[in-house]
Amino acid sequence: MIKNGHHAADREAERGEPPGGSDLDQRSVVRVWCDGCYDMVHYGHSNQLRQAKAMGDYLVVGVHTDAEISRHKGPPVFTQAERYKMVRAIKWVDEIVEGAPYVTTLQTLDQFNCDFCVHGDDITLTVDGEDTYAEVKREQRYRECKRTQGVSTTDLVGRMLLMTKTHHSNMDNPDYLQHTDNFGKGPKGHSPWTGVSQFLQTSQKIIQFASGKEPQAGDTIIYVAGAFDLFHIGHVDFLEKVYNQAEKPYVIVGLHFDQEVNRYKGKNYPIMNVHERTLSVLACRYVSEVVIGAPYAVGRDLLDHFKVDLVCHGKTEVFPDKDGSDPYAEPKKRGVFRTLDSDNGLTTDDIVQRIIENRLLFEARNQKKEAKEMAVFEAMKRRGETTEDAAKLASQ
Repeated sequence: MIKNGHHAADREAERGEPPGGSDLDQRSVVRVWCDGCYDMVHYGHSNQLRQAKAMGDYLVVGVHTDAEISRHKGPPVFTQAERYKMVRAIKWVDEIVEGAPYVTTLQTLDQFNCDFCVHGDDITLTVDGEDTYAEVKREQRYRECKRTQGVSTTDLVGRMLLMTKTHHSNMDNPDYLQHTDNFGKGPKGHSPWTGVSQFLQTSQKIIQFASGKEPQAGDTIIYVAGAFDLFHIGHVDFLEKVYNQAEKPYVIVGLHFDQEVNRYKGKNYPIMNVHERTLSVLACRYVSEVVIGAPYAVGRDLLDHFKVDLVCHGKTEVFPDKDGSDPYAEPKKRGVFRTLDSDNGLTTDDIVQRIIENRLLFEARNQKKEAKEMAVFEAMKRRGETTEDAAKLASQ
């Protein structure tokens, strides 16, 4: 695993290569810059960073402060310390810059020796309605990647507040679409960059996110299971603790199906369906493999099939299986069960509570964002442009 903050020489040393001795060094390292709020980090953010990393060799990610986000967009859900740690945990990130400026300039790219910056094919505006990437676009040090359809912070906030279960399977239900009026639609209609669209899982997307690595001789195979809903900093701290249980860990995460999660969590949980949760977990640098739709009881067959050496669970409550039995009875019987304290008590319930307590602020934030985007979109329509021309707008 490439650790955050390592430079090319460090990576050569890790591979046992002499300085300057690799093909990568001889053609020079392409350093890529990304920046953003990375609030409520989801698989859409991770997919953007995956695409950006594929455009170069070394990915530097700038994360804005709480004050900068509040000024330009409105209050973030997570603190800057939480957001810094979440981005560090994404496996395609080599280095992060804390407190990166909201407007991306040539000075920032040069300061961190980055060749160009990468952003999604949506638009990011300042409090004054200006494109934050205008300068780097003009100097042709800007690249675009495809925005991930079917997920946005706007959509996730709406799911939490609506409290229905339609997002588990069928997103065409009118109840599910109700929240777009408050969270994805401004007074003058829909922006092409903000709103709700359905996520469609594909095998190709899973392959892109998966490590593709099999356990090696000497690896300690560690199994954990759960919902891992709204994958957050509490999960990251727990998985980091799991990863540190062995010198050569191979961490397998078992994800329960939506109906199983709803059985023991109730309400409208999980907020993210199993396809979305799969990508969120696969993007974490501490995870080697994911079992989609893992059985709730960690039984003999699972332990033997994956040759599990250790089973871990956090300090959160363990709900009994449908028949009232302990789902961890078998690993406990084998003496391979371990309870870990990650020193972070944050839960998915806590995040939902943050959203509910600040509902009006988040509604105002998203409507303000929508209004700015619609002003740009209307200007583009008057000029006879399409949404694909958004990237060119600021440089004309």
